[in-house]
Amino acid sequence: MNFTKMHGIGNDYVYVDGFKQTLKDPNAFSEFISDRHFGIGSDGLVIILPSEIADFRMRMFNADGSEGKMCGNATRCIGKFVYETGYTDKKNISLETLSGIKYLTLTVEDGKVVYVEVDMGKAILSPQDIPVISDQETFINTPISIDNEIYYGTCVSMGNPHVVVYCEDVDLLSLESIGPKFEFNPLFPERINTEFVQIIDDSTVKMRVWERGSGETWACGTGACAVAVSCVLNGYCKINEEITVKLRGGDLKITYKEDGTVLMKGPATKVFDGTIEYEEA
Repeated sequence: MNFTKMHGIGNDYVYVDGFKQTLKDPNAFSEFISDRHFGIGSDGLVIILPSEIADFRMRMFNADGSEGKMCGNATRCIGKFVYETGYTDKKNISLETLSGIKYLTLTVEDGKVVYVEVDMGKAILSPQDIPVISDQETFINTPISIDNEIYYGTCVSMGNPHVVVYCEDVDLLSLESIGPKFEFNPLFPERINTEFVQIIDDSTVKMRVWERGSGETWACGTGACAVAVSCVLNGYCKINEEITVKLRGGDLKITYKEDGTVLMKGPATKVFDGTIEYEEA
């Protein structure tokens, strides 16, 4: 199986060209290649495919083999992949995902894609659509009980579910301990991605993320978008203004617009091409 290893500020995936290769069981393949000791090592698998309703289509799988609806960092890498491999010469690309069509704008220098802005669509705030079990109209700064301790969370969906929790110093957190307790909390029927956020100023925040199915990752694009939305809703940042979200792997620039749309800007990096021996069952 031929593949390309790419990352968006450290959120690394194995990318398979679905125009040329077919996987019968992508769930098992994702679990196999994601292992950092026995496989390639990644946060999961992304398959790039043709689409009947957009320029391209993506499927993404977490490290545990479960399929996700969206990955913001992967959308940027796909933009780089399809442009640099010659599948398109357009700098404005539509991409079909399980959470709808996303629109990419490529910044190209010397034939290489160095930066991608993604129109991530509108943030979803209704608890039943996120989903989170709640009879409120929104889930903003709402108490959540974890191990008899109360945390205050804001829930946002960017095509996949997120809960944003504020703290004084994200570097002091033991994510391996607290992350799974949010992910598998019965409050979240489809599990949850959890962002722990430290406010730097009214246009800069710092976050760490525990992703459902993958654990702590160095970056999460949809998570950064959810954080920006939450920061505006909680009065930490301003609507229509660019917010710098600092992640372990680098920075993303997020704008939460007045119409509810979220824009994400960030780099995409190719690491290497390779071939791995894999026999499907």
